[in-house]
Amino acid sequence: MIIVLIGYMGSGKSSIGRKLSKKLNYKLVDLDDFIVEKEEASVKEIFESKGEIYFRKKEEEYLQELLKTDDDIILSLGGGTPCFGKNMDLILDSKNTKSFYLRGSVSKLTDKLILKKAKRPLIANIETKEELAEFIGKHLFERSAFYSRAEYQITTDNKTKKEVVADILNIV
Repeated sequence: MIIVLIGYMGSGKSSIGRKLSKKLNYKLVDLDDFIVEKEEASVKEIFESKGEIYFRKKEEEYLQELLKTDDDIILSLGGGTPCFGKNMDLILDSKNTKSFYLRGSVSKLTDKLILKKAKRPLIANIETKEELAEFIGKHLFERSAFYSRAEYQITTDNKTKKEVVADILNIV
């Protein structure tokens, strides 16, 4: 089975993915890390040298490759992955795949991301918490149509990572 984790940055895709991976003894694959390994360049370097269109084409190509595996994996997607090309259709049409939208509120995501701004190029230059909340709210509004197509939605607000993992395990 392939368990696909979808959500905005800061929603817990990586940390929940690690915990699920240990619980189920599935390999964890972060799509961005997979792209970096295959392209032998960081996401930032790919964007700078070849552009976003190239990156998004490669993202779709590698997503297709991973969705064809017979291995049991936890697949953590980048926050934008479901919103480009036919990526959500690929996920939903794949056999043996369950998709989960890790849904956090703007306020909870803002609280998490304000502490990690420096490590997140997309938000590193946002000055205030209010501006960050506005940025996240706008992005979530744009992306919610894609995210909400996931088979399951798990609300992450006021839950521990352990509780979110338990919610997912109850479904799978």
